[in-house]
Amino acid sequence: MKFLKQHVTAKSIAGIVLLLVTFSVIISIIGYRSFTEALLDQYADGAFMTADTAAGIVNADRMDEYAQSGGTTLEYRAVWEKLDALCNSSGVTFVYVIQPDRSDYAHITFLFSTINHESPYSVYPFGYVRETTNEEYREKYRALCEQTAESELVVRDKGVIETDPHITAMIGLKGSDGEVKAILCVQRQMDAMMKARNVYINNVVLVLIILAILVIVGQSLFLHRALLRPLEQISEEAMRFSTENISSGKKLQDTIRNEDEIGQLAASIDRMEEQIQDYVENLTRITAERERISAELSLATRIQADMLPNIFPAFPDRRDFDIYAMMDPAKEVGGDFYDFFLVDEGHLGIVMADVSGKGIPAALFMTISKIVVQDFAMSAQNPVEALERANAQICLNNREDMFVTVWLGILDLNSGVLTASNAGHEYPAIRKAEESFSLLKDKHGFVIGVMEKSRYQNYEIRLEPGDELFLYTDGVPEATSSSDELYGTERMLSALNRFRDEEPEELLKKMREDIAGFAGGAPQFDDITMLCLKYIGGENKP
Repeated sequence: MKFLKQHVTAKSIAGIVLLLVTFSVIISIIGYRSFTEALLDQYADGAFMTADTAAGIVNADRMDEYAQSGGTTLEYRAVWEKLDALCNSSGVTFVYVIQPDRSDYAHITFLFSTINHESPYSVYPFGYVRETTNEEYREKYRALCEQTAESELVVRDKGVIETDPHITAMIGLKGSDGEVKAILCVQRQMDAMMKARNVYINNVVLVLIILAILVIVGQSLFLHRALLRPLEQISEEAMRFSTENISSGKKLQDTIRNEDEIGQLAASIDRMEEQIQDYVENLTRITAERERISAELSLATRIQADMLPNIFPAFPDRRDFDIYAMMDPAKEVGGDFYDFFLVDEGHLGIVMADVSGKGIPAALFMTISKIVVQDFAMSAQNPVEALERANAQICLNNREDMFVTVWLGILDLNSGVLTASNAGHEYPAIRKAEESFSLLKDKHGFVIGVMEKSRYQNYEIRLEPGDELFLYTDGVPEATSSSDELYGTERMLSALNRFRDEEPEELLKKMREDIAGFAGGAPQFDDITMLCLKYIGGENKP
C-alpha cells in the first residue's frame, strides 16, 4: 500500500512537472527567438551605420586608380588609414572594399582590407583574389552590382566558419554616373550576441529547475528528499545530454548528495558527460580542421593544374612539332611549372621553371612567376629581354625573398632555330636525329627574383627535323631511392636514350615510371616536372 501511494504520487508529480516544463519550453522558445531577432537587428543596424560612414571615406569615382595604385600611393594610404581608424573605433571586426568578377561573381578582388587590432584574425593583402565564399554571397554581390538591392546582409552562425559566427553588411559604392564601382563590406562578430543568448538560456534553465523543485516540494516532501527529485534530476540530465551532447556546467553531485546508489549513479553520469563531451569536442575540432585543410588543398591542386597546359595534343592543327609535358608535385601543390605557347604562327615559346620552397607559398609564387614570364615572353624581342623584364617585375614586391630558376626558349618553327636563355635552371638535354640524348651545358644567368639588375645571355640551337629537346626540374636527378641514392643526371640520360624512339608523350610517361621504379616507394621530396619537344619541321598542314 505504501509503495502504491508513492507510485500514484510520483505519477501525479511527474504529470505536473511535465506540464510545467512543456509550457515553460514553449514560452522560452518564443522568448528566445524574439530576443535573438532583436539582438540581430541591433547588430545589423550598427554594421550598416559603420558601412555608411565608411562609404563617405572612399571615393567611388577613383576606384580604378585605387586598383592600379598597388596599395602604395599617398591617396590610397590616406583612405586606408581612415578606414582602419573607423574599423577600430566602431568595434567591428573587418572593413573591406572588394570588386567582384562580374562575369560570374565567382571571385572577388580585395582593394582595401582593415581589421580591428584586437581581433585574432588576419586580413587579405591588396589585390588578393579569392573565390566567393558560397552561392549566397555570389547572389548578394550580383544584386548590389546590378542595383536590384541597395544593401545586403549575410548572417553566418551555422556550420564551420573560418572567423566564427558573424554578420556582414554590404553596400554598393556608386560613382557619379550612378554605376556601382565596388562593394563595401563591414563584418561584425556575434560573440556578444552569442554570450547574451547563452545567459538567456541559462536563466531559463535555472527558472525551470527552481519551479520544478517548488512543485515537487509542495506535493511530496518525502519523495523529494528520499527518491523522486534525485531520480528526476538524473533522468533529465541524461535526456538533456543525449540530445544536446554538451555539459550543463553544473554537476549532478553538487545537488544530489545521497550517499547511496542514487549518489553513485549521479557521480557516474557526471563522469560520463565529462568524458563524452571532451571526446566529442576533440573529435569535432580535429575533423573540422582536417576537412577544411583537405578541401583547401584539393581546390589549390585543381587550380594549379588548370593553370598549366594540360590538354594534349596541345596544338592539334600543327604538324611541324609535337610537345608534351607533365608535373607531379611533391605535396598537394608545388612550385615547379612549365609552359608553352605560340608567340605567333611561326614561333613557339617554351618555359621550364622551379620556384624555391615547397607547398602553398611556392605555389602562390609560381602563379605570379608564370603569368609574368609568359606576358613578357609574348611581348619581348628575345628571351633575354623577357627574362630581364620579368626579373625586374618580380623583384619589385618580393618581400619573402623567394626566387625562381627559369629556362626560356623561343623556337622559329620555320627555320628550326631555337633562341634560349637560362636563369639558373638545369641544363637541357638535346638529341639530334639518329643520335643519343646529351646535356647542353649552356651558360647560366642568375636566378629571377633576387637582384633587379641581373643580366642574361641568349644562345642559339638549330634543330633539324627529328631533333628532340628535353627540359626538366631538379626533382628528376634528385629523386631519391629508399636507400638514399640519387637518380642522378647519368641515369636520367641513360633512361632517355632507352626510350628515345618513343614519341614525346610516351617518352615522358616511361621516364616517370622509371623514376618511380627507382624510388621504390620512397617519399617524393621535390616536384618532378618534365617537358619534351620534337621538332618535325616542314609546312604546317593538317
